[in-house]
Amino acid sequence: MPKPTDIRILDVHYDFEEHQYRTPLKFGGVPTDHCVLFNVRVRVQTRDGNQEAEGKGSMPLGNVWAFPPRYAPFDQSLAAMKKLAELAVATTRNCTLCAHPLELSEVLEPEFLKLADDLSHNMQLASPMPKLCTVVTTSPIDAALHDAFGKANGINSYDGLGKDFIEADLSHFLNERFTGKYLDQYTARQPKPNIPLYHLVGALDPLTDTDIPERLNDGLPETLPEWIIADGLTHLKIKLNGDDLAWDVARVLAIDKITAETQAKRGVDTWHYSADFNETCQNVEYLLEFLNQIQEAEGNAFQRLAYIEQPTDRDLKAHPENKMHKAAEIKPVVIDESLTDFETFLLAREQGYSGVALKACKGQSQALLMGAAAAGYGMFLAVQDLTCPGASFLHSAGLAARIPSVTAIEGNARQFCPGANDGWQDEFPSIFNITDGTVGTQVLTALGLGHFF
Repeated sequence: MPKPTDIRILDVHYDFEEHQYRTPLKFGGVPTDHCVLFNVRVRVQTRDGNQEAEGKGSMPLGNVWAFPPRYAPFDQSLAAMKKLAELAVATTRNCTLCAHPLELSEVLEPEFLKLADDLSHNMQLASPMPKLCTVVTTSPIDAALHDAFGKANGINSYDGLGKDFIEADLSHFLNERFTGKYLDQYTARQPKPNIPLYHLVGALDPLTDTDIPERLNDGLPETLPEWIIADGLTHLKIKLNGDDLAWDVARVLAIDKITAETQAKRGVDTWHYSADFNETCQNVEYLLEFLNQIQEAEGNAFQRLAYIEQPTDRDLKAHPENKMHKAAEIKPVVIDESLTDFETFLLAREQGYSGVALKACKGQSQALLMGAAAAGYGMFLAVQDLTCPGASFLHSAGLAARIPSVTAIEGNARQFCPGANDGWQDEFPSIFNITDGTVGTQVLTALGLGHFF
């Protein structure tokens, strides 16, 4: 039956916004030095026509991550994502369905994927646009729909996820395990007060003064100890190369030594690491040996390692030999680049992955569904970043704050793209000004996705 809270799309507007990075960031072995934000505004109306509202969404077009250079040259992949963004806006504007955003997303995503296929052919791309690329590109549209839905109905969008708002239960979107269940059972009605922040230690980042040929002197920290002290950090995400075991092990040990010395000065005795190989390990044996060498060299560093993120190639079907069962017995192994839908979720579980990385850049609808799926199957959950500044980080923080089992959030735009946060620090100081190692998500309670902008 139709719901009175359902929304129809009246109009859609968009723009692009480019920002240079403060320092280069290495993604899967490829340095990048700027980002392009795709900003979307969607005007909607409730079913009875009595209420209208505008929802907003924003996300970087992270082509180096979503459509890597090994598939297509940088300029070509970015141009393709920008063109897909424009076409997806037009398709959304022409959508006549009146429904919940989750149901709108279910209808729109196949159309977006068809646009990407056609675009790949028409632009003669070196490789077809991957599904990950499509969901990243169109994620601001999905966010704007969820935001508009809440605003039009005078509620926070996370309060519109139960059976009073969505006709089909989760078995329609997932499988029979979720019969009779709805997303409100896997999300919180109030955000967590605060969430620990994972600070990124990139493969190119200086650890100490001796690693800096010439300081930037721009008022921000430049070495790892400076960041830890300035932001009160207790969680570090370590980017690794995946093709040089000696370097990867030495990097973790160096970071652990420097961090231990710095935390001792602060009187802090508990902190955590995650390790991200960005799918560069040739096989799981590399990961197993990495873990073994860390444990043998420094037991404390091994204990501080909370989880491993996507160690091997994202194409799970092409590499069924990369089973993660043995590694997952040692530490949670989290699926990231591979996760684009429930099918890949199930395949990742079958191949031994024990955790899921949720990303706002894959869409609000998918993040909510995969969060429910992970909780339903008892898997480890993390919320990861795409160097999201401004509105896109608010979106990510909102997800982390509302999904109960998420215990920390990554956020690195403040390191690599601080200029894009200008103004946002004043509007949301607890989110963007980190002083005690946490993101103050208690403020994300407004109508829509929880923030007015």
